[in-house]
Amino acid sequence: MIERTFIQKNINKMEMENYLEEKLDRAGFDKVEIIKTPLVTRIVLYVAKPGLAIGKSGSTIKQLTEVISQKYKIDNPQIEIQEVRDQRLNAKIQAKKMAQMIERGFSWRSIAYRLIKDAVDAGAQGIELVVKGKLSGKGGRKRKQRIAFGYMKKIGYQAKMVDFAKEAAYPKAGAIGIRLRIIHPKVVFPDKVDVEKVVNDMKKIKAELKEQVEKAAAKEEVKSTEAIKKEVEEKSTKVEETVEIDDKAKEKLHKVVEQKMEEKK
Repeated sequence: MIERTFIQKNINKMEMENYLEEKLDRAGFDKVEIIKTPLVTRIVLYVAKPGLAIGKSGSTIKQLTEVISQKYKIDNPQIEIQEVRDQRLNAKIQAKKMAQMIERGFSWRSIAYRLIKDAVDAGAQGIELVVKGKLSGKGGRKRKQRIAFGYMKKIGYQAKMVDFAKEAAYPKAGAIGIRLRIIHPKVVFPDKVDVEKVVNDMKKIKAELKEQVEKAAAKEEVKSTEAIKKEVEEKSTKVEETVEIDDKAKEKLHKVVEQKMEEKK
């Protein structure tokens, strides 16, 4: 069955992502892209700290290349490291960073508000952070805290346009779950489109097209009138030439008739 091959490929990809996430944890691993070419298979790794991902004189990349080619059966892998442009808007990196700081002993509340402030300063349209677990410390009951800012989508197809990540921190008091959603500045949702603006833009485009058509028609009319004038002039010249030719023929006939009359006399 051909379905098994696709399932196996997806399983291999998931296992490879888990391996890379574990191996590049300190580098701030975000995601992986696999691009197949006729010669090699490009594997693009997006990380927060490219220096740690490359390693000393490329040792980490060499090790990753060997493991990916042998264990995950990818032909001629070529690894490329790309730095995440703005880490403040990356949900996965920020959630992982928050989990690490909670495990070190920092207050979750100060980390949460700092994270939201950084995302808002970076231009996020909306952000939602949900923290759940042993927030009160040792002996306290588990509870849930939600901090939100701006606009957020949670259901439907538009929810796929939201950057979502979840992590778990394990301090001494007990486990704390983290769910983070961020809407990037350049994301445009269908329900946020200004209908009046779209209609006005369409009217302007139609008016411009109408003007262009009228100008083209006017040019064609001018051309047609000029062509008609040329045809009339050509016909008039032909008529004049034919009239001149007829006058000459009439003169010749008169001369021939006069000669014959004289001969009869």
